[in-house]
Amino acid sequence: MKNKRNVLYSMVIMLAGVISFSVQCQQKNGIQDAVKTEGASTSQGPNSIVRTVKQDKKGSIWIASWEGIFKYDGKLFTNITNKVSSARFFSVLEDSKGNFWFASVGSGVYYYDGKSFKNFTTKDGLANDRVTNIYEDKTGIIWFGTEGGASRYDGKSFKNFKMSEASPLTEGDSVHSSAYQNPIPKDSWMHNDVNAIIEDKTGKFWFATRGNTFTYDGKVFTAVTSKDGKPFTNVRSIIKDKKGNIWLGGADGLWHYDGKTFTNFTQKFVGYIYEDKEGNIWTSSETDNNQVWVLSRYDAKSLYNKKPIVTEIANKPMIFGILEDDKGNIWFGAFDGVHRYDGKTITNFNLNSGH
Repeated sequence: MKNKRNVLYSMVIMLAGVISFSVQCQQKNGIQDAVKTEGASTSQGPNSIVRTVKQDKKGSIWIASWEGIFKYDGKLFTNITNKVSSARFFSVLEDSKGNFWFASVGSGVYYYDGKSFKNFTTKDGLANDRVTNIYEDKTGIIWFGTEGGASRYDGKSFKNFKMSEASPLTEGDSVHSSAYQNPIPKDSWMHNDVNAIIEDKTGKFWFATRGNTFTYDGKVFTAVTSKDGKPFTNVRSIIKDKKGNIWLGGADGLWHYDGKTFTNFTQKFVGYIYEDKEGNIWTSSETDNNQVWVLSRYDAKSLYNKKPIVTEIANKPMIFGILEDDKGNIWFGAFDGVHRYDGKTITNFNLNSGH
């Protein structure tokens, strides 16, 4: 049953059209004038898939979508990358210096300082041009999860890491369309296809891949296994909560790790995990109907009870990145754009919403 769900998930993503487009405009030394590249501002957000939603230090909402990177100032949406790239974007990060990083599928990574862009690709040392996630560690180093391993950027150069000595990805393989195998062979390229990166409270890094999940102590990659010795495979999201505990979400469901013990909360496929200011855990996960996903909230006060209180907030064909903004609203991405939940009502900001 799990294999069927995984195959269906891949097929849905493939049908959504993940083939990335090439950069349309010519860049001079990888840099473009931001004044000339920003698109017109409108009251509508993207109409297609939104993968990540983040809020910057000034309060603006940033949205990584199939149509570009959008910035929302509370009134208007501006497509920041409209004239820079036609790539499909998966992730956005504001680093500790206030600069932005955008991960694209096929065109590498874009750096944006608020005025100009710089594009990093395999020609600059990036492990792979298909990049799905970005993470900044406690020292300010930027990490990129790619289809060909993890890339570490120190501001000057890239250092690449592979979790496994697996065969390299071939043109016929695709992170978005390949059927899953259980167990996944040790020589599968999936072990180097990084879905998420996190640094835990001990300083170890966790790398969730399309294959196994690994920890890295600076020298050795070790596969993460449950108490029965089974590896965690196809983990899509990892977070470190306020207490320093690790949460994993993926093909094996939702798991909590306190440094000693793994605890399972659901066995349904979990695509994204988020902790809000009150300590509630939000997830996007499958329902019994594989064509419908649900946005759920696990109540913080009952998290460690035998039966935590779980509230279902929204149902969509797919639900992606989750964010709580500075006003307490919950934002999430879906196939039809970005949505905001104010505790009572869900607002959709796409072209057909009337906003």
